Amino acid sequence: MFGKTLLMLGCLGSTLSAATAPAPYGPLPTTQQVNWLRMEWYAFVHFGLNTYTNREWGYGDESPKLFKPGHFDAETIVKTFKGAGMSGMIYTAKHHDGFCTWPTNSTTHNITLSPWKNGRGDVVKEFAKACQKNDFAFGTYLSPWDRNCAEYGRPGYLKVYYKQIEELLTNYGPIFEIWFDGAMGGDGYYGGARQNRNIGKADTYYNYKQVVKNIRKLQPDCIIWGAAGRGDVTWGGSEKGFVKYPLWNAQGNKWLSLEGDTPINHRGWFWHPGQGGHVKTPEKLMEIYLASVGRGANLILNLAPDRDGRLDAADVASLEAFGKMRSKLLAVDYARGAEVKTDAVRGNDARFNGGQMTDGDIESYWCPEDGTTTPTAEIVLEKPATFDVVRLREQIRLGQRVEAFRVEAMVDGSWKTIVEPGKPGEVETQFNLRGGKGHTIGNQVMRWLSEPVTTNRLRLTITRAKACPCISEFSLLLMPGTEEVAPAAATVGGDVVLNSKGWTYSGFAADKAYLAFDGKSATMWSIGRTPSHFVVDMKKPQLVNGFAYLPRQDGKTQGMTSRYRVELSMDGRSWKNVAEGEFGNLRANPVEQVISFSPQKARYLRFFSTAALDGTGSSVAEMKIYGPAAK
Repeated sequence: MFGKTLLMLGCLGSTLSAATAPAPYGPLPTTQQVNWLRMEWYAFVHFGLNTYTNREWGYGDESPKLFKPGHFDAETIVKTFKGAGMSGMIYTAKHHDGFCTWPTNSTTHNITLSPWKNGRGDVVKEFAKACQKNDFAFGTYLSPWDRNCAEYGRPGYLKVYYKQIEELLTNYGPIFEIWFDGAMGGDGYYGGARQNRNIGKADTYYNYKQVVKNIRKLQPDCIIWGAAGRGDVTWGGSEKGFVKYPLWNAQGNKWLSLEGDTPINHRGWFWHPGQGGHVKTPEKLMEIYLASVGRGANLILNLAPDRDGRLDAADVASLEAFGKMRSKLLAVDYARGAEVKTDAVRGNDARFNGGQMTDGDIESYWCPEDGTTTPTAEIVLEKPATFDVVRLREQIRLGQRVEAFRVEAMVDGSWKTIVEPGKPGEVETQFNLRGGKGHTIGNQVMRWLSEPVTTNRLRLTITRAKACPCISEFSLLLMPGTEEVAPAAATVGGDVVLNSKGWTYSGFAADKAYLAFDGKSATMWSIGRTPSHFVVDMKKPQLVNGFAYLPRQDGKTQGMTSRYRVELSMDGRSWKNVAEGEFGNLRANPVEQVISFSPQKARYLRFFSTAALDGTGSSVAEMKIYGPAAK
């Protein structure tokens, strides 16, 4: 089939002619980036003042005295992560509210003012020590935006910010990754000024060129996330965990890796009361894994300790179930040790023959001669195997080359295409995973077939490449099944969703207000003005102790309610303000947000949209009103 050039693994017992390795192509990853990509997935840990205020973004005026976990044990958390198969963790040492969870010399807004351990606590230190003790990588997140600091938005803040970076990279041992998000200012406390401060271009204001120099000097092996594109890793593009495919690491003349990020709980990045019924199932986590790691990126999965300092039991149960599912998926490679026949081998040199793809060594690789960009390899298994995941890797130390590939299987005596080659311009987003096409390979790609295949012969064809391909792995895996963990329920900390049947509405765009209570995220109450409000008549007095807000889910942000006020009334004339604040992080993570308050009797609820994203307009996709569960 492959003509006179066909070569078989085993026919080349020794090198027939010494061939030189191919020249590198395009931008190359650093050794640190290669090592980082091999980590695959690790934990994000959001734990700070927001844990105690039921917020995603603190305003900056929160008291450090709120931070008082009763049973925080960093080692238990680290062992949980490691036991699930994770390779490290990144802790949010400072979020946007500016509260530093270590005894910093850069600001008084830090953990020394917390009653926890009588002001002598250091969360960063405890996590770092636990990681070192358990041979687990430790990293840290440091928000560039600081809504507490009086100097934020001015030149004086850089001294504070650089000092915090120096402390974190000097006092806590090796840091495998430091995370800077893209927060660029806005309204905040700012030492009591309570202003809106816009910094313009983040790269200019924070001077990330200097930040990167400082980090390289302090910890050369530390991976830098973000830093306005000056770092080693960039955002995958959503907070749902997926990255777009095909994935190219080449950004101009630089190799820039991608990272998918998402919380394990639908409620958000920080812990929130009643989140136990909102955890993502192991099956969903597997989809996320395949949509990030399986597309050539890494995955950072967030688990948030509660106010007592412990991980949520439902989150842990789902994490551990997924960890077992992942381990089982990767445990057996049905192509390991398979015979490989190819139509091209570089210099007839055994070091570059097809067997390098099935030898279990991701450093070795099959490679044809320069100029050969569409080679073919036939993989012959020792016996028939059933599989539904095909995994490929390139030797990325030589650059990323492959643009498209095809995989075929011999079924009932004829070749059947099981991974169709991708066409130029096609893009996969989110979780359209099963039966996906073969585009880029890069660090690795996993294609989850639409159904299992049983065969002992397969054929890999590179259909497009920018240079001679260097394929280091061809694997065949079988996806295991598992029971769902902690299915979602309409409860919040034991509270119940009040039945909206028969309710009526008034206020702005009253004829659309029912769309916020119809149970359909695709419909919404909306009006082209801000501020605006609607009134809910629940028809009878009942106890109310919270509400849930879901922003618009159509991919647009204009008119997303970003600040709110909720008032209650018995008669529709006298109103009491029971909740007011901000819905944070809407652009990147437009998930349901739940606000709780002390139980109060009311017949009417008035919801105000006091500020919204992207100009004039207000909207609510879905709202739930909660009351205490009957005892």
